[in-house]
Amino acid sequence: MLEEFKKFALRGNVVDLAIGVIIGAAFGAIVNSLVADVLMPIIGAVTGGLDFSNYFVRLSPRVTADSLAEAKKQGAVLAWGSFITLVINFIIIAFVLFLVIKLMNRALRSEAAKPPAPTKQEELLTEIRDLLKSERK
Repeated sequence: MLEEFKKFALRGNVVDLAIGVIIGAAFGAIVNSLVADVLMPIIGAVTGGLDFSNYFVRLSPRVTADSLAEAKKQGAVLAWGSFITLVINFIIIAFVLFLVIKLMNRALRSEAAKPPAPTKQEELLTEIRDLLKSERK
């Protein structure tokens, strides 16, 4: 039973799925911080104080607040700034995962590209071939 579980757990699909979940969870927090704490302030500085996270459209006349958190308490709002931040998060996560998978594929290709060492029989046949070629010249 332990052998069967080992075969199941080490099968490619299960391991790939586990790696995907772990990497996604690990990079999620990092990317959220990168976007919120690094990229958006830089974008805000370049654009003269633009802060996407606080942009919204009032969908109810009862909404009079200037901050998104307060506006949500007052009524319906369309928080398009938060959406833009999440889209940027997604693009960064997808790009980082793309780079990781590309590096993994390159490493696997380089291992697969190495031809196996010739057998003793192949070495002997190669030597015979080379001797026959040199005698013809």
